[in-house]
Amino acid sequence: MTRPGKLKLALIFAAVLAASAIRAQNSANPASAAALTFDVASIRENNISTDGHHHIYNDPSVSHFRTVNLSVKDLIQFAYGVPESQILGGPSWFDTTMFDIDAKSDPSVDAQLHALPTEQATHQKLLMVQALLADRFHLSTHQETRQLPVFALVVAKGGPKFKPSDLDGTSIGTSTGTAGSRIHVQGSDNTIALLAREIAQQLGRVVVDKTGINARYDLTLRWTPDDRPAPMLNGTPDPNAPPDIFTAIQEQLGLKLVSTKGPVSVLVIDHIERPTPN
Repeated sequence: MTRPGKLKLALIFAAVLAASAIRAQNSANPASAAALTFDVASIRENNISTDGHHHIYNDPSVSHFRTVNLSVKDLIQFAYGVPESQILGGPSWFDTTMFDIDAKSDPSVDAQLHALPTEQATHQKLLMVQALLADRFHLSTHQETRQLPVFALVVAKGGPKFKPSDLDGTSIGTSTGTAGSRIHVQGSDNTIALLAREIAQQLGRVVVDKTGINARYDLTLRWTPDDRPAPMLNGTPDPNAPPDIFTAIQEQLGLKLVSTKGPVSVLVIDHIERPTPN
């Protein structure tokens, strides 16, 4: 389970960003899309990770799709464009058992994906991953709106403390280590909304952007997770270590989190099974 301040994933995307995947998933109409699927898929449990990280390798213009040391819950996040805090239900193993997946289709599917605009190809690839989840994991879901605890991200007293970005595209980076945790978000048409989504991943609770700030910015947030030892310097706690995430948001960005409740769209897991290895 995700604990406050703990980074769960270090997802690597090849030629696709998480933000564009979510935009494609939400804007396209699945019913009108051609049904592309993977022809073959190898799925095996990863009992010995090579580096302890969790990876997704995906290029929307080709049919090849691969994961290394990834849980099914994390794969659902990717396929449906839903943060972990908005996925409800499911057995304990789908968040703790890691899988290596290698899925491919014949060259005709590659040609179809390559011919599509990037957003449409990205959406098609997500539908292919959803079909893989349904076929091999027997996943079934439904969407609901529930009243849940949320954090509202608002402007703190004194105003925001960040600068506009002229980056043509979107950059999202997250990391954790002995010196603390870090989120860096740059670009997009609504950088604050991306920041809210990344903070939600850390806190395990939906973060709603209430700042009213819509533009491209360069945002970096550094903090010390509550569930990790304080960073050390020469054998003693580092006096310059970053603060907890709530304090860091206010001091570094001029924003703050306010605890409240609100309607949240959630993806409910109705059924899922362990896949047969192959």
